[in-house]
Amino acid sequence: MTQAENPQGTEQAPLIEARGICKYFGAVTALEDVYLKLYRGEVLGVVGDNGAGKSTLMKILAGLYPPSAGQLLVEGQPVHFSSPRDARDRGIEMVYQDLALAGNMRIDENIFLGREWLRRFGPFKLVNNAESLRRAKEHLDKLRIEVKSVKQRVEELSGGQRQAVAIARATAFDARVIIMDEPTAALAVKEVRKVLDLIKDLKHHGIGVILISHRLDDIFYVCDRVMALFHGRNFAEAPLAETSRNEVIGWIMGNKSPAAQAAKIFDLN
Repeated sequence: MTQAENPQGTEQAPLIEARGICKYFGAVTALEDVYLKLYRGEVLGVVGDNGAGKSTLMKILAGLYPPSAGQLLVEGQPVHFSSPRDARDRGIEMVYQDLALAGNMRIDENIFLGREWLRRFGPFKLVNNAESLRRAKEHLDKLRIEVKSVKQRVEELSGGQRQAVAIARATAFDARVIIMDEPTAALAVKEVRKVLDLIKDLKHHGIGVILISHRLDDIFYVCDRVMALFHGRNFAEAPLAETSRNEVIGWIMGNKSPAAQAAKIFDLN
């Protein structure tokens, strides 16, 4: 397996690195000796067929699963996550496909849910709604996310706006790594570009993004590098400038030869 080169061309340590990660569920091997590196201000696309191990690897990086073997490093330092809170404390956030937003709550309440801004009244602590609204608007403006008002309930938003709110929540507390699972899968075509442009903007804030997607248009629009998993193992990896759609399709199907893959598709037709 060819390990990723730093796209920035410097000696900086990766924001997050996985070395030799294995994950077993009883007799089932979900991941075997998997490597991954993500650098500051980079978008890494992770592709693979269903069951390739993409989601399992991301859940290990986000602290949901402990690895059965292997090592995780954050900015060059070994780490051990026993929960998502441990990962979050190290600046790693995951935006799930179902978004996990509370539809009956306001945008600002969703962004700061579980980490509310508080004010003290004697021995009591109350949610500081004014501060929550101010900071939510400031954060949305920073990310160039457009909504009518931060007081809107999430259930009133479009699919793309909900995805943007989920990203805003993930980045509200100095996240350095954002893991995104199929962020455009349920969006209308006109909303896809807005979400992808938002992901591009995260790069300018120095945030590293890992993007799981079956949509190669998304991968080739927003990513700097792509890696493929196949049957729980690293299969291939390259900067986007050094590969093609046909080659990546071949990787997803377990074939490193674009010509052979094209011939296989032609034969099936």
